[in-house]
Amino acid sequence: MNTNSNNEKLVLVTGGSGFIAVHCILQLLNAGYRVRATLRSLSREAGVRSMLNQAGAEAVDRLTFVDADLASDKHWSEAISGCNYVLHVASPTPKLDFKHEDEMIIPAREGVLRVLRAARDTGVKRVVLTSAIGAVVYGHPSQRAPFDETDWTDTANAPAYQKSKTLAEKAAWEFIEREGRGLELATINPVTVMGPALGPEYSHSLYLIKNLLTGKMPGCPKINTGFVDVRDVADLHLRAMENSAAKGERFIATAGESIWLVEVAKILKENLGAAANKVRARELPNTLLRIAALKDPMVKSMIPLLGRVMNVTSAKAINLLGWSPRSTEDAILASAESLIRLQLLDQ
Repeated sequence: MNTNSNNEKLVLVTGGSGFIAVHCILQLLNAGYRVRATLRSLSREAGVRSMLNQAGAEAVDRLTFVDADLASDKHWSEAISGCNYVLHVASPTPKLDFKHEDEMIIPAREGVLRVLRAARDTGVKRVVLTSAIGAVVYGHPSQRAPFDETDWTDTANAPAYQKSKTLAEKAAWEFIEREGRGLELATINPVTVMGPALGPEYSHSLYLIKNLLTGKMPGCPKINTGFVDVRDVADLHLRAMENSAAKGERFIATAGESIWLVEVAKILKENLGAAANKVRARELPNTLLRIAALKDPMVKSMIPLLGRVMNVTSAKAINLLGWSPRSTEDAILASAESLIRLQLLDQ
């Protein structure tokens, strides 16, 4: 809702060129807030403004940019100074070629703590942290009941990236408890994020759709995941920022029940006509994936997920914050249609 009172409030969005972050900026501007966004390099500002224009953003004169890097203490106090809220969306991207898991764990944890310290010291009311479903569902025995916000990934049995997300979120909650001095925190834990790309900067999740549409995937690994539209993830960030009931809470973001990747392929084939001619809606045998994993780090990272149901529930966000996400099918098709419309399949 665009209100005059929001015009007096300044929100910092970290990692302002990211897929989720740009959609958060878009919704904040359209709700009347002033927005300051961090970038590792201000050379990316033009690209972000172009994506916002593509989406029809309102009043982009209320948006400013500052350079700040999660790997450095520099500029964070200035970036956050004067802000009422912080949406800490920035996160180190997954590495496949790391020599030690600390290459992902330490930057993720230190980056979160850097932002929280600056937020506390400059009088911010609340930080909304973009965590991940990777901090909830990994390392557990198979279970039929959906995972919820009381579940935490078992880091002793989790891949490095998911371990980094878990330890970073836990560090955030520990900071708030021990030295937050009244700073409020809420976290958002999205499943696989789909929805419309606004330009060439988009989530690595959308590569699943791109690879299916271009025929790069010979079939679908037997992997199960939930999906959620990025517009609904951004909406949940705003709800968690504004609603007093969100203080001290985690919120899983999923459009509905988890599905197998082969069902994603079928959704594309059933809805996109000739644009889905190259999609192969067949499941690949697990043995084939295990052989490919010997040479391909990306495939290797999938092996622990083969055949595992990863169902989660968003009942808490729906009941506590009035969140109402689009369907899984809508989220998947919005991804595909945007990649086609923006001619991103060949890039």
